[in-house]
Amino acid sequence: MGDQGPATTTDAGTPVSSDEFSLTAGPGGPNLLHDVYLVQKLARFARERVPDRVYHVKGGGAFGYFEVTDDVSQWTKAAFLNGVGKRTQLLTRFSTVAGEEGYPDSDRDVRGFAVKFYTEQGNYDMVGNNTPVFFVRDPMKFPDFIHSQERLPDSGLRSNNMQWDFWTLSPESAHQVTILMSDRGTPRTWRHMHGFSSDTYMWENAGGEKFWVKYHFTTEQGVQNMTDDEARAMRAEDLDCHRRDLREAIGRGEHPVWRVGVQVMPYQDAPSYRFNPFDVTKVWPHGDYPVMPVGRMVLDRNPENFFAQITQAGFDVANMVPGIGPSPDRMVLGRMFAYGDSNRYRTGPNYEQLPVNRPVSEVHNYNKDGPMRYHHTNGQPVYAPNSYGGPRADWQGHHDPGWFVEGSDIMRTAYEAHKEDDDFIQPGTLYRQVMTPTDRDHLVGNIVWHLSQGVERFIQERAIHDYWARVDHDLGVRVAQGLGLAAPGQ
Repeated sequence: MGDQGPATTTDAGTPVSSDEFSLTAGPGGPNLLHDVYLVQKLARFARERVPDRVYHVKGGGAFGYFEVTDDVSQWTKAAFLNGVGKRTQLLTRFSTVAGEEGYPDSDRDVRGFAVKFYTEQGNYDMVGNNTPVFFVRDPMKFPDFIHSQERLPDSGLRSNNMQWDFWTLSPESAHQVTILMSDRGTPRTWRHMHGFSSDTYMWENAGGEKFWVKYHFTTEQGVQNMTDDEARAMRAEDLDCHRRDLREAIGRGEHPVWRVGVQVMPYQDAPSYRFNPFDVTKVWPHGDYPVMPVGRMVLDRNPENFFAQITQAGFDVANMVPGIGPSPDRMVLGRMFAYGDSNRYRTGPNYEQLPVNRPVSEVHNYNKDGPMRYHHTNGQPVYAPNSYGGPRADWQGHHDPGWFVEGSDIMRTAYEAHKEDDDFIQPGTLYRQVMTPTDRDHLVGNIVWHLSQGVERFIQERAIHDYWARVDHDLGVRVAQGLGLAAPGQ
């Protein structure tokens, strides 16, 4: 036998007499209801899960640090970004979007790339993906997009037909779907993929000057992807390949590193730029706005308890620090409500008091009570204004970053048009000028296979003529040939 461990107790700390046997009425009698430890074990067992995230359910992550390598004070006054060599502790969570817990890590999907910076001014959460664009540009369509990627209400089965029906009726999705159907949709590991904010944010410097920015996390391990055949084979070999790879790499001391940079657009450039810079379905060409170095992110510590530190981790797009704010990007503005609300639903209104979510800075406000609250303020007033020394907002030292909005009419409409707001220009450029011949071959094969799995013919035809042929005529012809359907123009 090994060393004797500590004595078993109930959750209240009182000792129990057995880990193996229930309290019964005699050796052959029934269990007794007043077996306190048995009742506690069964009741706790039935309650040891919290509701899953609606999307980005399956994932993993690790702790580490961000280190400033370049002076960016000309663009932002955010304290954690100022001072070359300064380090900030962080948590990064990677995930798949559509798959549930237990789904294969190698499934074709976008990967979530979320970073929580524990700064001295409060938590800053950068919640992005491994792609620089997204499927939709308006939050009104976001729940519909997620529903189309999940399961049918009658059968409980996932449906390629449902996905392609939504995509082909939403032309703004073409850029993201082009990336998803390439080998970038099946990264080899989390360590070997880039990360992006995708959305646009505002930076403000100490002088009050404002800039628009997009974040880039460039892997120093190099980009590596799986082919579709390799990804399918991995599903049979290891459902948790990405989660396992990250944990084992850090355990070996091979700490993954990403170079962190930003594209910076002067505030005044946005109105006259050739396409809407706040449209998350488009990238800013690096020739117009090159990526400027900021720092490096290193992951060097595995979680000690996956549930407590990864499952219960809550990321909120609205968590921003002085010097960083939102932009007119509609997806940012919609996500600023949705993410915090999701966390409050999953783990309660006091989720930010959990150790993994708790800021290192002090918290002072008038929120009170609610399930699982364990930080309190003694006799501090619970209302404002008050005469008894409660916290007071610093309206002179801190202001909400904003922008000027022309006109006052309230309406439902698409973004104001810019001259190059076409949804098919950038995916076409990606196909023709960025992808190699092998990349294009794999893209076509992946699209044809995906469209051939239960997708109705009229949706296949719409995908060819109204979607892929508009991305690139040659691409539309090749997809049509692969499906045995009439090519565009025939």
